[in-house]
Amino acid sequence: MKKIVLTLSVFSLFACKQQQIALKFLDEHVVKDALTIQHTVIGGISGIDFYNDKYYMVVDDAANPRILVGDITINNDSIQSVNFEKVIVVDTASQFTKNHVLDLESIFVHNGIMNLVSEGSIRYKKDPSIFEIDTRGNFKQEIEIPNYFKATSEAKPKHNGVFESSSKSVDGKGFWVAMEAPLEADGEEPTFHETQSPVRITYYDHTSKKATKQFAYQLEKIDKPSKGTINMNGVTAILEYKKNHFFIIERAYQSGYGSHGNVVRIFTTAIDKNATNTLEIPSLKHKKYTPLKKELLLDFSTVQNQLTAGIIDNIEAITFGPTLANGNQSLILAADDNFQLYGKQLNQFLLIEIQEK
Repeated sequence: MKKIVLTLSVFSLFACKQQQIALKFLDEHVVKDALTIQHTVIGGISGIDFYNDKYYMVVDDAANPRILVGDITINNDSIQSVNFEKVIVVDTASQFTKNHVLDLESIFVHNGIMNLVSEGSIRYKKDPSIFEIDTRGNFKQEIEIPNYFKATSEAKPKHNGVFESSSKSVDGKGFWVAMEAPLEADGEEPTFHETQSPVRITYYDHTSKKATKQFAYQLEKIDKPSKGTINMNGVTAILEYKKNHFFIIERAYQSGYGSHGNVVRIFTTAIDKNATNTLEIPSLKHKKYTPLKKELLLDFSTVQNQLTAGIIDNIEAITFGPTLANGNQSLILAADDNFQLYGKQLNQFLLIEIQEK
């Protein structure tokens, strides 16, 4: 069946509070290298959202920020094709875009307006940002962010580790934005032993255009032995699948392993009555709080024999796919291949089935 509407079964599927779920890998599709559309190379896909029967994919290319719009066809539990139909170039002439570095990492579309998330450039004192553009790529407005996320704040956000992912709320009243790495004021970056490494997941209200609540999510430690100079782990994608319930992708990357340097895992987490609202806490290092509980659903190392050359690439995007023939909801994931700047990578798309336990 072709990719069709995202039905209400996405949400009714998880209506029971006690219901548990599992994730099953179904298929991989790799888009060939050097494919172009409207004179731009396809790659760098850092976020994906499904809206009005189309997939919107944001490209991480600060020199030419853009969005790919296309179609993903699913048949017999496999990805038959990924077709790119047009490019929306983000206007860089507005005063907002002139004053910011558009290191775009995530996208969601709400009421026909595209919402983009950028990491900015902490190194060059350019703030991370959340902003709206229209269907032509024209800037509309910026969303106010808490001060501790800003480039020169005392909380000391990490360069290339701030706003990495976003998700529409299932009730349509707001959205969530997650960090990739901890603020220095909150904890350590993950390493080879257990650390306090919380990232903040913040809810923004569509009406007020402001952050109204926030929760801390603890990152996993790094498990593979060090072989190079880079050993990191962070949140690269988030998706609310039921009110206050999320899929979260953690991607660890280590240099020295060539094309096999990524460890990618999907966790589920939920906001319960015990989780601390951290919105007004400037430093988690100096305050007692209760983070979100989490559970591992899928580690891609367990299915690497089903992937091209055993590679799980730099997965940075997640959205809902179509309802499958058996009635279960699917997920579609995508990788950022960094335009092959750091060696051989894949424009990798993955199909996942959500199952009831």
